[in-house]
Amino acid sequence: MFLILAVVLVLLWLGGFFMFHVSSFLIHILLIFAVISLVMHFVSGGRSAA
Repeated sequence: MFLILAVVLVLLWLGGFFMFHVSSFLIHILLIFAVISLVMHFVSGGRSAA
């Protein structure tokens, strides 16, 4: 679950950064959440919480 969330957030970040040329701080929050999701995925051992 966290891995899917991380991939979606990275894709949204890349889309916002390259397609719309958004360089504000808010678009980088997506990247931070994606990294946190990846860390949570590996810490939980790849098991889903549900």
